[in-house]
Amino acid sequence: MAVEIPYVREMSFDYGRLEEVAPGLRRIVARNPSAFTYYGTGTYVVGRGRVAVIDPGPRIAAHIDALLDGLGRETVSHILVTHTHTDHSPAATLLKAATGAESWGFGPHGTGRDEGGARVEEGGDLDFDPDHRLTDGDVVHGDGWTIEAVHTPGHTSNHLCFAWKEAGILFSGDHVMGWSTSVIAPPDGEMGSYLHSLTKLLDRPETVYWPTHGPVITDAHAHVRAFIAHRAERETQILNRLALGPASIMGMVREIYAAVDPRLHPAAARSVLAHLLHMHDRGLVTADGVPGLEAVWRRV
Repeated sequence: MAVEIPYVREMSFDYGRLEEVAPGLRRIVARNPSAFTYYGTGTYVVGRGRVAVIDPGPRIAAHIDALLDGLGRETVSHILVTHTHTDHSPAATLLKAATGAESWGFGPHGTGRDEGGARVEEGGDLDFDPDHRLTDGDVVHGDGWTIEAVHTPGHTSNHLCFAWKEAGILFSGDHVMGWSTSVIAPPDGEMGSYLHSLTKLLDRPETVYWPTHGPVITDAHAHVRAFIAHRAERETQILNRLALGPASIMGMVREIYAAVDPRLHPAAARSVLAHLLHMHDRGLVTADGVPGLEAVWRRV
């Protein structure tokens, strides 16, 4: 029986409007809907008066203008960035120019990788470098709020979740979303790190997550456990297919993701590659030639 993921997809919002979604928490959604962003990037505002902004979003001036209009005379004191994909961090430059607020994040795109300067996948914001770098467990203090950085590599190597201590909630970025699983795209995305980061969240107290895309997740640990089980199931599907003989990644995608919109198959191929690389590290599979998207893969 297939793993049942308790998806949460209903979401009420108005584009261009900063709305209260929980006590002390507001959100404004950027108009950048897509198959990967759902309705768009949700930019969060923590606190009142002197506030923190989490994930300012894509470089869309109208989005930042609407955010500032919603804040009125309030002051942005901190800009927090979960990771450096182009739907999350580029607007930090616009927001800093308008407010003078400095940014906090793990580091530039790819800084969580062992190779350091190695090339990373397309879709990264290569211009972002936070004013202040955060590592796992670092705490940022503001006016009436305290936020802890939780390093959760996997979707990207520099991905952070942010735990709002006073409210007991976690801003989960793209690591855990209610409407969809996360795309793990090598080389910067890494399946082993992603699974470890999911398990890490089960040891934390927060059970309410606000992801950057989609609605709130109110039974977060059940959601995380389902994601872990789903990835184990996907690995089994890949191994079972390779037990029948060697296969290319796109060949496996067409079989395993037959019910998925073909427009998403290229992204699915990246996730299958991430699974294969994780299995390759453990000696379960091998590749003819360089392990990658174009290789033919075999079960060991």
